[in-house]
Amino acid sequence: MKLNLTSPIAFIDLETTGVNISNDRIVEIAIVKILTDGTRQVKRKLINPQIPIPAGASDVHGITDEMVKDAPSFKQVANEIKQFIENCDLGGYNSNRFDIPMLIEEFLRAGVPFSADGRKLVDVQKVFHMMEQRTLGAAYKFYCNKTLEDAHSAEADATATWEVLEAQIERYPQIGNTVESIVKFTGEDDIVDFARRFVKENGVEVFNFGKHKGKPVVQVLKEEPQYYDWMMKGDFAMNTKQKLTEILNRTLLKK
Repeated sequence: MKLNLTSPIAFIDLETTGVNISNDRIVEIAIVKILTDGTRQVKRKLINPQIPIPAGASDVHGITDEMVKDAPSFKQVANEIKQFIENCDLGGYNSNRFDIPMLIEEFLRAGVPFSADGRKLVDVQKVFHMMEQRTLGAAYKFYCNKTLEDAHSAEADATATWEVLEAQIERYPQIGNTVESIVKFTGEDDIVDFARRFVKENGVEVFNFGKHKGKPVVQVLKEEPQYYDWMMKGDFAMNTKQKLTEILNRTLLKK
């Protein structure tokens, strides 16, 4: 049984300067796009992060400052990447927690409008952890009986992720072979902001941190409007600030 697609899906893998969504930057992006007829298209780019790549990060993915010094910045390729994944659902390995939030943050920094709203988000790690509790390399060996060469090469990881999902579909018929059925099986995250500073409880956005944890965002903005200013000036992800502003504007329109 193969993945049955009604829309293209783009498997994304990023290599970065670190794991802080707000402060770190992309140094390599690879996208493996699977069209509805099963055709595969690949886009891979080294990115100049315009900040130094820490030695610890280079030790993981092998990308150094010297390797990216002549590469384009994300801003220079943002429109090209946006067009490549236009109308695609998005997939990856731990992508809902890292790759997609990081990508959205880079689009925001570049001033290029991009939203995951309306797209299905397939995180292959969620299927794997629910079934086997392993890493990507182990998943690749377990499901595909292959050794993951060039691990932490973005294209190799993105391709392996797609192959793992194909193998999961074969192994677990109960998850189905459509993006919709897989997302239904894993449980689609009701995401407000990708940094999870806000979550939804009974359909209402509430704070997920700090002194107002558990309180509705709208309530806090009405009772303590200066909290909005504090967050907008703080070290929060741009996506978090964007969603906070959307909630504020929605609140003002109801007045």
